[in-house]
Amino acid sequence: MDVTKLKEEVIEYSKKIGIDKIGFASADVFSELKARLRARESLDYNSGFEKGSIEERTEPARLMSNVESIISIALAYPSRIPSPPKSKKGERRGIFCRASWGEDYHHVLRDRLNKLMEFIQEKVPDVQYNVMVDTGELSDRAVAERAGLGFTGKNTLLITEEYGSFVYLGEVMTNMPFLPDSPVEDSCGDCRACMDACPTGAIVEAGQLNAQMCLAYHTQTKVMLPDMFRDKIGTRVYGCDTCQAVCPYNKGIDYHLHEEFEPEPEVAKPLLTPMLRMSNRDFRGKFGHVSGFWRGKNPLQRNAMIGLAHFKDETAVDELIAVMKEDVRPVIRGTAAWSLGKIGTDEAFAAIEQALETEADEQVIFEMEKGLAFRQA
Repeated sequence: MDVTKLKEEVIEYSKKIGIDKIGFASADVFSELKARLRARESLDYNSGFEKGSIEERTEPARLMSNVESIISIALAYPSRIPSPPKSKKGERRGIFCRASWGEDYHHVLRDRLNKLMEFIQEKVPDVQYNVMVDTGELSDRAVAERAGLGFTGKNTLLITEEYGSFVYLGEVMTNMPFLPDSPVEDSCGDCRACMDACPTGAIVEAGQLNAQMCLAYHTQTKVMLPDMFRDKIGTRVYGCDTCQAVCPYNKGIDYHLHEEFEPEPEVAKPLLTPMLRMSNRDFRGKFGHVSGFWRGKNPLQRNAMIGLAHFKDETAVDELIAVMKEDVRPVIRGTAAWSLGKIGTDEAFAAIEQALETEADEQVIFEMEKGLAFRQA
């Protein structure tokens, strides 16, 4: 088998099946990444969502013993919603991050990678491979960087020449010895736009993120949101785009190349109040196809209530009272009570006082007391 010729054919085929960028990387140990991950672990910067050990995340051979090379791909996604719905009094809206606007990218990229490998398999029937998209042990960004798709910005995101950082990444390990491509030179220079704009200072230094300070991480947790993040989270229902939005390499970038990734305005910028008491079936029906649903409805409903508090939306008081009194989940009841206090109507305070008389959960009681404290603020 002429591997050089096959690589050229794979690149050509990738264009036909809607892969925007493709690169080839060696399967050597990611030594620099390993050192960075160890430092991150020692500093307690991990989110807890990471899969596998540091060795598994940096040594491809631990995941596939006969791996010879890794194919990395990127698909561009839009950065703007055509004719976005407006958030207005009585109809307040939240926002999903851009990476969760269309169909769940995990499915789309897996489809492209599997098609790519089926093409190779027709020519090399005994080829072996292992497809990964985001949820695997390997760092998609590190593989893409080694494969020459782009460079890693100070915000830890891969930045491509054509599409900025608005790309989804995935990779496939294979026993085919493809010749690796050359990495791209780091081009951030002395720019600090992302570091200066981060709402919580989560980008502690160039290329080093404290995930436990990142708003994107906190929109996905299932616990009571710490006080210090409630005002900062604003109207974010899922994810945070601040470090992407301010990046000079993303200026003017807005590609609509894949129908699957086209934003649905009512999903990408949903009305907040209707989210509060949706059934599991209705919630899945509306949001189940986007990547932001992976943690379930609890975090998204919690964030929606914080968004309503951010707006001080008095029209949501009745719904919030119902949630505070009826919901079986302490985090949701407590957040509803805090939000009611933040909105601050007489009806809201009276409802908190009434609910406080029968509430048994200490965490919820604490949030109710914080809600009532807004009356003296």
